[in-house]
Amino acid sequence: MDTVSRAARIQAGIFGPALEDRLRPLGLTLRHFPQSFAHSTLGGWLAAHAGGHFATLATHIDDLTESLRVVTPAGVGESRRLPGSGAGPSPDRMFLGSEGTLGVITEAWMRLQDRPVWQVTASITFERQEDAIAATRAIAQSGLHPSNCRLLDPAEAFINAGASVGGGLLLVGFESADHPVDTWLGRALELAIGHGGMVKARRSKDSARQDGDSASAWRSSFLRMPYQRDALARRSLIVETFETACTWEAFDELHHAITSAARAAIDEVCGGAGVVTCRFTHVYPDGPAPYYGIYAAGRWGARSHSGTRSRPRCPRRSPPPSPPSIRRGSSIRAC
Repeated sequence: MDTVSRAARIQAGIFGPALEDRLRPLGLTLRHFPQSFAHSTLGGWLAAHAGGHFATLATHIDDLTESLRVVTPAGVGESRRLPGSGAGPSPDRMFLGSEGTLGVITEAWMRLQDRPVWQVTASITFERQEDAIAATRAIAQSGLHPSNCRLLDPAEAFINAGASVGGGLLLVGFESADHPVDTWLGRALELAIGHGGMVKARRSKDSARQDGDSASAWRSSFLRMPYQRDALARRSLIVETFETACTWEAFDELHHAITSAARAAIDEVCGGAGVVTCRFTHVYPDGPAPYYGIYAAGRWGARSHSGTRSRPRCPRRSPPPSPPSIRRGSSIRAC
């Protein structure tokens, strides 16, 4: 541990919960919470260039990496611990995301943060999708740097946050270990309201959950999504996700192309019984990272087998039932 520089030398095999347990007594955190947090290791995050749960600033594991130690066929390499460098290409960038093809990451010096003391969240609804996107862009370009700024389209909001909205549901959160953050949230809400948003709920770290608290519902659902997907697959539903990133200017065209292609595939393969959802997982000043989900009706025995290319059609039927309700009440340290 280097508590002065707020960094730690960590071996690659430690799992996420064990890592946070070691840091918690010191009041520190790595603040990296991918959806696989409970079942994945630091080395896996580094080799896979993992993205975390937070929407702005340090959104990926490379933002938290100070130096790496890597075992390669040519020998052991270890980069220097530096807060920044302008001395040519970074060797760490070569190994981050390399999936182990260039060497095995054995340990790393990681940048830490003080554990947050102040946390506030809010959920805002919109009647029009274009207003919801414009509000999200305004917040992303405001310099406020919210820890969470996640826009859910109506289908995503209904399935995974239990909210019925016309144009979108925006979840915004701020946190700090140094100062109260109500002022930052207040300004973000002003921007959202200025684009036609309506504040649905507002909550601080220690306040009781309110009715319609979509942010809390979303945190619970985020942890359960991989398990929910497996449960739905056992009920003969096709469930898949994929994500990308684009500039704000290009989003409308990209979104139309992706959703049109996905819905066409659902029509062809499953007779139209399905839905395509979209949410922004990360937002940057120059663009969002849209994350798409597909929930469609399947049938047993219709999966393609290795070496074949079968595309059986599902019989036409009414849309699949809504996913089973998600039990509320669980929490995650990250907002």
